[in-house]
Amino acid sequence: MPEGDTVWHTAQRLHTALAGQYLTRSDLRVPRFATADLTGRTVLDVTPRGKHLLTRFEGGLTLHSHLRMDGSWQVYGPGERWRGGPAHQIRAILGNEARTAVGYRLPVLELIHTADEAKVVGHLGPDLLGPDWDADIALANLLADRARPLGEALLDQRNLAGIGNVYKSELAFLARVTPWLPVGELPADTGERLVVTAHRLLEANKDRFDRHTTATAPGATGAGRRPGPRLHVYGREGQPCLRCGTPIRKADQGDGSRERPTYWCPRCQSGPAG
Repeated sequence: MPEGDTVWHTAQRLHTALAGQYLTRSDLRVPRFATADLTGRTVLDVTPRGKHLLTRFEGGLTLHSHLRMDGSWQVYGPGERWRGGPAHQIRAILGNEARTAVGYRLPVLELIHTADEAKVVGHLGPDLLGPDWDADIALANLLADRARPLGEALLDQRNLAGIGNVYKSELAFLARVTPWLPVGELPADTGERLVVTAHRLLEANKDRFDRHTTATAPGATGAGRRPGPRLHVYGREGQPCLRCGTPIRKADQGDGSRERPTYWCPRCQSGPAG
């Protein structure tokens, strides 16, 4: 599932391509809105809200989309070949004279009144990359259910919006606890540091394609950065922990309704294991 920084970056690309321009092409390929025509309307802005995308048009309309597991928005120039997937996976096309935005495999795509946006994103907690970010509220939300495992609490977008499986695993590692530790058992001040770290990491990665949470990054240059792994634990099952050398482990976390790959170091991180 895309993380908040990926959605933020997608919104910026769409905003750059579409905002301030009127549409010369509009095609929503979902049954409910197949007859809707946005041609001629000016795109006002494209705004991310957690993992949701809100494309606003003049006349008080908003196209709400969510990428979920494998959705994507691609932007193409005139004559450029569309490479986001086969045509039958296209769910939306928004184009002007210079750019065309194509939405592939979008599981959520709906046209709503801009005044009704709260109905689709009003349940979200503070957005880690939004103007509403409030660390105190996010922390209070995170700790409200003291018996809940940390990983599940971090993924709950009602607590704080923007964290996915990658940051869940990385934040737990940096906090030196497993994602299965109940939030009520977090060591003193760990919750506060965790929320601050989450905000710092997403801010640092929102303009990058090669997300990293370590002081290293492949081919990196600049102060404090050297070639090496981009992530501490995520995607590194069986590889040595960057801190202690113990092989990283992997297990699913959650109720089993969807795959939630979770990575941790059994030596560096205290608490229950998956």
